Amino acid sequence: MEKNSKIFVAGGTGLVGSAIIRRLKEKGYNNIIASYHDRKPDNDETKWINLDLTNQTNTENFFKTYKPDYVFLAAAKVGGIWANNVYRADFIFQNLQIQNNVIDFSYKYGVKKLLFLGSTCIYPKNCPQPIKEEYLLTDTLEYTNEPYAIAKIAGIKLCESYNLQYGTNFISVMPTNLYGYNDNFDLEKSHVLPALIRKIHLGKLLEQGNWRKIRDDFNKYPLERINGNSPENEILNILSKYGIKKEGEKTFVEIWGTGNPLREFLWSEDMADACVFLMEKIDFEDIVKLKFPEVKDVKSDYTKFEIRNTHINIGTGKDLSIKELAYLIKNTINFKGELIFNSSKPDGTYKKLTDVSVLHSLGWRHKVELEEGIKKLYNWYLKN
Repeated sequence: MEKNSKIFVAGGTGLVGSAIIRRLKEKGYNNIIASYHDRKPDNDETKWINLDLTNQTNTENFFKTYKPDYVFLAAAKVGGIWANNVYRADFIFQNLQIQNNVIDFSYKYGVKKLLFLGSTCIYPKNCPQPIKEEYLLTDTLEYTNEPYAIAKIAGIKLCESYNLQYGTNFISVMPTNLYGYNDNFDLEKSHVLPALIRKIHLGKLLEQGNWRKIRDDFNKYPLERINGNSPENEILNILSKYGIKKEGEKTFVEIWGTGNPLREFLWSEDMADACVFLMEKIDFEDIVKLKFPEVKDVKSDYTKFEIRNTHINIGTGKDLSIKELAYLIKNTINFKGELIFNSSKPDGTYKKLTDVSVLHSLGWRHKVELEEGIKKLYNWYLKN
């Protein structure tokens, strides 16, 4: 990529897209276009386009008008275990729409290179550990996020198939669990790490009886139509519903599941650095030659070999239990109350640790360790 190349970040306001934009700017890229769907960010340096990527006509009009050189496909409908399990049709349908539109029009309007972001939930529930890229489609998916995972698998295969049939340069990356600035703290729909930060933070405020800050928090992030102006009893009821309670002098925060499952977490700025690194230095043919050395020419040999699983894991290669994570957050926030693990709630997949040897062999490693990242995110949450 040249510094003045026209770069489109699809989904620029989310955790992933916003981190990629920041990294691009840090490296001097100055011609960035990004899409938003709900609210335009207060940012004059990026050209923001209000664009519904599920709409085929609108998406094609964008590509026809702006003709980007490079595309980061970070737009997606995302959520935690509860949201994935309840809004199953929304997760598969909307993600397929976004991917199909952006990938197909990137091909039709001559995009030089595209990077598609998926998730490690694409791998089987009972996958050998650590998870290698080659384990894709070897067994049954975890049920609660199966629709989302199938959509992301389709995105990988769409990129792979366009590359093989049409000679495009579309690469796919599968980040592990991400956390970072602009994360989703909605307790109904957020992922585990930001949800734990907010729940334990609210537990601390309840423990202190700090109603001004509780109301400030609910004004920033209303929960099921309850905001900071709601009566105290209604706020207490919604806190209790989400497992944040005070009984006498004791304050409790309930966490779904046993706390035993193991998870890997990657700081979003590290993820963005890896994505920009791959866009700058690694092409689809490089990945094929690394994984399939017998293939001498991808364009002429692709029908002679089974070229599959060309996506790349992005992670740290390290994990910890949800219980360990919760206590790490508890100590960071300085919550004095008690954590309760509700074993009647689903745990999800027991272990999801990525094998990042391919990424390491290409020359990239993560920089921010989890304890430092949690402090960064909690400080950001307090300020924002």
